Amino acid sequence: MNKNLCVVGLGYIGLPTAAMFAKSNWNVVGVDVNPVAVEKLNQGEIHIEEVGLGELVKEVVKEGNLEAKLEPTYADCFIIAVPTPHNEDHTAKLDYVIEATKSILPYLKEDDTVIVESTIPPRTINDIVAPIIEEQGWNVGENLFLAHCPERVLPGRILIELVENTRIVGGINQKSAEQAAEIYRSFVKGEILITSAVSAEMSKLMENTYRDVNIALANELAKVSEKLGIDALEVIQLANHHPRVNLHLPGPGVGGHCLAVDPYFIIEKAPEQAVLISNARVINNSMPSFVIDQVKKLLPQKASKLAVLGLTYKGNIDDVRESPAMDIVNLLRTEGYNISVHDPHVQPHQVEFELSSFEDAIGDAECILILTDHHEFKTLDETKVVKLMKYPNVLDTRNCVQFSNEQIKYYNYSNLFEISSQKEVIMK
Repeated sequence: MNKNLCVVGLGYIGLPTAAMFAKSNWNVVGVDVNPVAVEKLNQGEIHIEEVGLGELVKEVVKEGNLEAKLEPTYADCFIIAVPTPHNEDHTAKLDYVIEATKSILPYLKEDDTVIVESTIPPRTINDIVAPIIEEQGWNVGENLFLAHCPERVLPGRILIELVENTRIVGGINQKSAEQAAEIYRSFVKGEILITSAVSAEMSKLMENTYRDVNIALANELAKVSEKLGIDALEVIQLANHHPRVNLHLPGPGVGGHCLAVDPYFIIEKAPEQAVLISNARVINNSMPSFVIDQVKKLLPQKASKLAVLGLTYKGNIDDVRESPAMDIVNLLRTEGYNISVHDPHVQPHQVEFELSSFEDAIGDAECILILTDHHEFKTLDETKVVKLMKYPNVLDTRNCVQFSNEQIKYYNYSNLFEISSQKEVIMK
């Protein structure tokens, strides 16, 4: 089997995927429109944060198995791994997938395989990608093969899960699926499941929708518990002792390029039928406002300094895409709150406001608002918290911190109902 691969899109999925193929002795060309990313990659450096990726990229670039370009090149296999954000009406924005598909057309040759890894609405392969290729005279499924192989990895474990996880390979026909599956077998140790393109598209969306709906249930429980004076975290712990119950934990909302986006691709195609999915999106999208409501009770005076810790949508990564923490910060800024923001994983160019050190952020603050469960926040220096803050109050929306110092007043989803009773104490 020939081993020349062109990966279009060098983001959080495309770059690790390109690196893994390169490690498996493929000749890989990675393509991206970002000249900075291309330049850094050719120097053996990376422009994103992912455990182990920097070392792997440095290795395969040095060995000559991976290089980056601004334009595609001839290859035996093309993988499209570009973003699929949503429009303002939450419909899928497929411009990048369409542009990436068109960009490889001049380089296609007989028996090539085209694989779309980007998350896409059902029937995108059949109704959009295949016609673009067929317009160039190709008989898709016969002399050129087309498949959808959605990524299903966890940030922070991408290099591990690319190898170990089960992969779903959906072809536009059986031969396409088999061709694509053989390509992934070069490094994937997990089971490879062959299906149709539309089933692969839908299965990916349902994986993330399942999680989104379950998180919505936990978030709604948190709201109900706050209203009724109930410890939501204890309820979840007790309920999960049932052998067939596995409630998720509540949080400040749902973010990232998958959970906060993918359900809309199903809603778009069947809005009247996707009632539960739609309601889950509404609930999860409401959580930033719910967090703001708790902040208002803790800090009725907007001039009071609030230290915000965390901007990414999950811990120990640098990804702020669709992050509810970003929504919360923007709401706080819009409402005129005096905030100072710290996130050790986020670079200044990723945000439109100033970032502070931990000490500067909490200095003279009347409350810490934890929005991301970074490791750094799970072991906060209690001495600094008490010494530097004006009032040592902590609102932890990630339920990730434990304090032993009784001077620190700590709130999470177990005791939100206590905030109102403390308002007068805090204001003194």
